[in-house]
Amino acid sequence: MGLLNLLLALAAVPSILGAVVSTSTPRPLVIWHGMGDSHASPGMVEFGEVIAEIHPGIFIHSVYIEEDQEEDRRAGFYGNVNEQVDFVAEQIANITELKDGFDAIGFSQGGQFLRAYVERYNSPPVHNLITFGSQHMGIIGISDIPTCRPWDLMCQAARRAAKSSVYSHWAQTNIVQAQYYRDPDRMDSYLASNKFLADINNEIPDTHNTTYAKNLAILNKLVLVLFSKDVTVVPKESSWFGSYAPSNETFPGDKKVIPMRMQELYLHDTIGLKRLDKGGGVVFRTCDGVHMQLTDDCWRPLVEEFVGGAVRGTPSLRIQV
Repeated sequence: MGLLNLLLALAAVPSILGAVVSTSTPRPLVIWHGMGDSHASPGMVEFGEVIAEIHPGIFIHSVYIEEDQEEDRRAGFYGNVNEQVDFVAEQIANITELKDGFDAIGFSQGGQFLRAYVERYNSPPVHNLITFGSQHMGIIGISDIPTCRPWDLMCQAARRAAKSSVYSHWAQTNIVQAQYYRDPDRMDSYLASNKFLADINNEIPDTHNTTYAKNLAILNKLVLVLFSKDVTVVPKESSWFGSYAPSNETFPGDKKVIPMRMQELYLHDTIGLKRLDKGGGVVFRTCDGVHMQLTDDCWRPLVEEFVGGAVRGTPSLRIQV
């Protein structure tokens, strides 16, 4: 099965198995897979092999929450995202090949999780961060938590749990997708209960973390990829830091999208996004297709341009799970 078919079948891109590659020294790469995948599923093995052909000698690390593939997949639905980001930060800090910095790719929800790493830790630092179909301004609509394939019983169970009370303490600390659910008509509930997305977007009043803005602003490039026919991420413009306006600011039957440069977090530069953008560091790209439809002409140019630049240090010889 080719890479595209694997990616479409899995609906997000997973991770990478060990392999010996060439002796050049491109900048390493860290990948965080999306919902419904594991860090070492077959699609990402192939994806890693293709990246290694584009950038011979690259060291690639696919982050994991659990080393067991099925448990790692389950962690994409159930768990505390803040604790998961902490765990991944410690994981990255203990990998010698990453000590001088790396590029990063986040698929779907993995994109905002990697952004959380940049804002909260960034040691070792991220150079370029590419996010494919990520929910930077959250998702809206109970039916979107999460969209499930008919045969995916684990996903459907998480969805039922989230629908019961998305802003309950239990959902906000145990259901991954609830932790980036952002309803513009229930902002008081969101700000009072959400401890992940509201935090990394510095939206909670009187608690702005200046480290977040400093760390995000020093990225070289933040590449935001939107899928043109995305109905999994609602609104799809969340991938570009867009969100729906409150319903009292829209016409009946109309959904007004507030674009990135009109968001409060941008106007007040509370996460460093405006500073990064003004310096030419924010890149908007569109891939034609549904959520995570990673055609070759969608992802390959981005990997060629924003992954694998030269880095000082000794050559890396392997791709690691």
